[in-house]
Amino acid sequence: MSADAQEHGELVVVTGMTGAGRSTAAKELEDLGYYVVDNMPPSLLRDVVRLVDESRGIKQPVAVVVDVRSGSFFETLQANLAQGATGRQATLVFLEATDDVLVRRQEAARRPHPLQGTGRLLDGLQRERTVLAELRSDADLVIDTTALNVHQLTDRIAEAFGTPDTRRLKVTVTSFGFKYGIPVDADFVADMRFLPNPFWIPELRSGTGKDPEVSDYVMSQPGAAEFLDGYVPVLEGVAEGYRREGKRFMTVAIGCTGGKHRSVAMTEEIARRLSATGFEARPTHRDLGRE
Repeated sequence: MSADAQEHGELVVVTGMTGAGRSTAAKELEDLGYYVVDNMPPSLLRDVVRLVDESRGIKQPVAVVVDVRSGSFFETLQANLAQGATGRQATLVFLEATDDVLVRRQEAARRPHPLQGTGRLLDGLQRERTVLAELRSDADLVIDTTALNVHQLTDRIAEAFGTPDTRRLKVTVTSFGFKYGIPVDADFVADMRFLPNPFWIPELRSGTGKDPEVSDYVMSQPGAAEFLDGYVPVLEGVAEGYRREGKRFMTVAIGCTGGKHRSVAMTEEIARRLSATGFEARPTHRDLGRE
């Protein structure tokens, strides 16, 4: 990143699936002090940033929302971001959710999908995934809103962009249960099912991995310490590489059968170790309390 880009306010580009929460993200960014332009043709990106620079100053953070109606203009967006044509530090945020959830949201809003034509709503969603596939692969931050309500999505946006002057890599370590599916926004996935399950210990069954007695049991099992001693340094090395490349987010998913005991204990410990080495790491627990 150039020195000039560091002096300018941040540029956040929000895109993703119809119904995944782009409007909610845009409203929260506006509340955080961003100058927000919704439904912007990507070809106008440089012009919008220039106008904001001239009218509000170069330190004004800017957010633009781009949806599938922009069509072929996505190539222009990718080119502008890749070339740093705006002169700003840019973060591409992609919002997504599962098809069944998106269908329910669109039906509840009584709105057709812009790409469904005379077909079904699901047909439009499938076409949209195809159109956006390459853009999603380029995203700096992917947020799966399947299990998020409006307030939880707002919190995720506020956490990511509430302090735009901060350039530290944010590492989210999240536990999950394999029986509920692997988090789609994970950069790394580790499986804790190689450890004995506290569920089968009567006095530990009702507890969670956040309880000291459950955590102590998990950490005392053969292979637990070896896993931590080997895996955390790998994450530290990757995080350093992410930071050198200008990436701001990394998501590590730690799974077990139900996301209650082993994955929770390991998530807490991994986040603690990463924080102790200077990373901004926080533990979250996607499926805790779901049973």
